[in-house]
Amino acid sequence: MVYGFCLWFAACALTRGQEEGARLVVRADDMGAFHSANRACIESYRKGIETSVEVMAVAPWFPEAAKMLREHPGLDVGLHLVLTSEWENIKWRPLTQCPGLTDANGYFYPMMGEHPAYPGQSVSGNRWHLSEIEQEFRAQIELALKNIPQLSHLTGHMGATSFDREVAATVKRLAAEYRLPAMDVPGAAETYHYTHVGYDGPGTTPAEKEAAFIRRLERLEPGKNYIFLDHPSFDNAEMETVGHIGYENVAADRQGVVELFTSDRVKQVIREKNIRLINYNDLTKSLPRTAPAAEKVDANGIARYLDAVKKSGQDLHSLMVVRNGKVVAEHWLGEHASHKPHVMFSVSKTYTATAIGFAVAEGRLKVSDRVISFFPDKLPEQVSEHLKTLEIRHLLTMSSGHDVEPKHDGDWLETFFASPFVHAPGTQFVYNSMATYVLSAIIQRVTGEKLTDYLYPRLFRPLGIAGAVWEDSPQGISIGGWGLHVKTEDMAKLGLFILQKGRWNGEQLLPEAWFDEATTSKIASLPAGTKKEDLKVKPKDSDWLQGYGYQMWRSRHRSFRADGANGQYILILPEKNAVIVTTAHIGDMQAELNLIWKYLLPALK
Repeated sequence: MVYGFCLWFAACALTRGQEEGARLVVRADDMGAFHSANRACIESYRKGIETSVEVMAVAPWFPEAAKMLREHPGLDVGLHLVLTSEWENIKWRPLTQCPGLTDANGYFYPMMGEHPAYPGQSVSGNRWHLSEIEQEFRAQIELALKNIPQLSHLTGHMGATSFDREVAATVKRLAAEYRLPAMDVPGAAETYHYTHVGYDGPGTTPAEKEAAFIRRLERLEPGKNYIFLDHPSFDNAEMETVGHIGYENVAADRQGVVELFTSDRVKQVIREKNIRLINYNDLTKSLPRTAPAAEKVDANGIARYLDAVKKSGQDLHSLMVVRNGKVVAEHWLGEHASHKPHVMFSVSKTYTATAIGFAVAEGRLKVSDRVISFFPDKLPEQVSEHLKTLEIRHLLTMSSGHDVEPKHDGDWLETFFASPFVHAPGTQFVYNSMATYVLSAIIQRVTGEKLTDYLYPRLFRPLGIAGAVWEDSPQGISIGGWGLHVKTEDMAKLGLFILQKGRWNGEQLLPEAWFDEATTSKIASLPAGTKKEDLKVKPKDSDWLQGYGYQMWRSRHRSFRADGANGQYILILPEKNAVIVTTAHIGDMQAELNLIWKYLLPALK
């Protein structure tokens, strides 16, 4: 995975604890229109300051753009809704039948409004129909989501979403339906508290662009949100053919944008001005922030915790504390970053269990379903009695009946089912990541989608979890029990979602009943790889002896948690209405929790 300069710098500013300056979205438009634009947009992200890119689903190079964007999940993506095809030598058509929006050849008109060089060739100057615009926008949204699951917002190409009041209202309705904020409609700037800015002065040549952009950076006010957009592309043979009357120097002009977005001088000014580069997902779906005292959290307690971590030599990577739905503390240590996904290890399991919860709520399966019913083609010749009675609930509670965790060799499902089922399912707790893999495989069998694709519309997109990556088995199934990479705030969002029992922004996404089941102890637990007879610790001293729910551990202090190797935690404390998240590389995970209980728990007054 590749992360651009913008993500690195945003994290460094937070880690250093500097007073935050202005926040800036650097947006690239028109990906999908040309091969050159596709390459330039990716380069401007990988080597430059670009944070968000707008892609055109109707344009000829959309398939390549979608492939590139899937390969760069850290790049925020918006769908550029299109009603026009402005260039003279290349055109595109709508995805649907909408004659009110097309010329005699079936292409989109070149302009939104009347243009003296193109009389009668504009959308507004012809008999467009709202129903056609809605059906076309809906088709573009669905094609984009099918190919780019991390899509986070909607914008309008050449004013396509805002040229008419009824069109804008339709776009807002579609935005709510697909959970994709509409950013170029009237009222969006007030809703999300941002200001569009452009060059401060002439910007014809690359040198002029750089100077005018730097002047703009110097005028941005600390604490405010801004959006700057332009159109990167390369000056090459492809782009030399592109233009229309009044804009003929497209290739050279857009090469200048690439040079601007990758300019070392611009990067230096951003560092000097402590400007935080953000994207649209940050702007629209970040958790709210406040001071610790505002939510009755002792900031000194957090400071004492971080000092204790340092003195103990624990390799903590990040900390986030959420109280009453607001982030009251966030810290990244060393080279770790707010925008850089972290490996979750077994925290992945809780995301998998949540996918099972959605499938149950949708009536696609029940936790009492027999597991063998999903995989008749993967079973051994002789199916044991214990295997016959294995239910989804037993996979969720680590009580499949194995005495040791099956290996992941060959065909992972066949290996799982061929491993001896020594105990009756539901009777013995044996930590078993392969059982979670089988849950992932069930989701894929039932829905036809991998875990991330299934979770995007149900969990990830509503919560603003973008750019999630999940590793696959050799059989092309998301591993489920491990292999997920998300950001620290994404962990906090899942924790808050669980704390709120499936409710998010006033909407019940997953029934409360699922969380009443999932978070309560279903079976007596043991530390991974430990036999009951080998225990040398008492329950009062161990967070691994408090019981196990659906892919979540119960913890001391009437809490519960998602838990991953080497100190990845989403710790949920209902009595404190709080979530504590850590990423780390700490071998003694009990020692990590002990410091949390000693310092952070008392800080939650």
